[in-house]
Amino acid sequence: MPRKNTKAAKGGGSIRQRKDGLWEGRYTVGRDPGTGKQVRKSVYGQTQQEARKKLAQAVAAIDRGDYVEPQKMTVGAWLDTWAASYLGNVKPNTLYNYQGCIENNLKPAFGAVKLDSLQPHMVQSFYNGLSLERDGRPGLSRSSVQLIHTVLHRALKQAVKLGYIHSNPADLCTLPRKERKEKTPIDGEAVGAFLEAIKGHRFETLYTVALFTGMREGELLGLLWDCVDFERGTIRIDKQLLRMKERGTDHPLILASTKSGKARTITPAPLVMELLKKHWRQQAENRLRVGRAWINKGGVFADELGNFIPHSVVYQAFKKVAASIGMPSATFHDLRHSYAVAAIRAGDDIKTVQGNLGHATASFTLDVYGHVTEAMKQESAARMEAYITGTLGL
Repeated sequence: MPRKNTKAAKGGGSIRQRKDGLWEGRYTVGRDPGTGKQVRKSVYGQTQQEARKKLAQAVAAIDRGDYVEPQKMTVGAWLDTWAASYLGNVKPNTLYNYQGCIENNLKPAFGAVKLDSLQPHMVQSFYNGLSLERDGRPGLSRSSVQLIHTVLHRALKQAVKLGYIHSNPADLCTLPRKERKEKTPIDGEAVGAFLEAIKGHRFETLYTVALFTGMREGELLGLLWDCVDFERGTIRIDKQLLRMKERGTDHPLILASTKSGKARTITPAPLVMELLKKHWRQQAENRLRVGRAWINKGGVFADELGNFIPHSVVYQAFKKVAASIGMPSATFHDLRHSYAVAAIRAGDDIKTVQGNLGHATASFTLDVYGHVTEAMKQESAARMEAYITGTLGL
């Protein structure tokens, strides 16, 4: 039998179990301007605990002043409220990207739709259209659609928690199939051509270290001398250089935590450490030449005055080098792939490669570079075949 008694919830309101088994939490949102009577609203849950949680969240929203009645709220209004109140713990660039998705994609599509009227088929149709070519322009990539889905799903999930809607329409949607782009590492003879092409280049050391360590571009540009231990022959990677994406600013360069938020220490080949020693001496000589004009930010790869180097400068210079060796489509990130492929072929186990690259799991590394290990298996089989044939005289 349903419970007849009510129980006060933390922060106000009351909870009761209805005849249909649902738990209902009721709370007051104010007084009706016409009658002066209190206006009460409800949230629902399958359990008393669920209803109590939604009730507490609704009351807290009223206290903060950002509560909007679900029946009157549009998707656009909720997205604005969600972005302003529930994204305080995300990184600045993530917030910038989320806001871009809201303003450029989600609000134009659903801004005027009532929040409780949004249906799964509407969201699915929207996702399908994002990938289509329009007005001669290609559709969005799968990763872009995934980001838009992430923003919408998170916002709607919070609306469910608050009891504004009963279920998340984005839960039942299917994203376009993920098409993994073929990796184009600088491999084989191309490595020699690349190293020859960067001899004497302004970024020779930077590109060489990238090729032989697999460090990300931002990790290299944000690397400080304090993290380079010549005595132990190690490099500690605990930060990256980011270009802050803030609306109405000149996008300043800042140091931030690594992509995973975790630090890692790698032990590069001795050749790499020798290159860095030489680079340190050259930088010290340049620092003496410029004197007081030197800005000591401690960066390993700094410009003539000690400032951090923008990503675009390094990338554009790389593209010119890549084109000169017949690889115009190569990107700076392909140097990271080159390292991974070379390390695996050299016999490094996947766990070691994962640690050096800073991947979250070894399974992810194996997924990305599985084609390399598969080719190695085939090569191993061929060697064994040759051995058996030679040994048995078959």
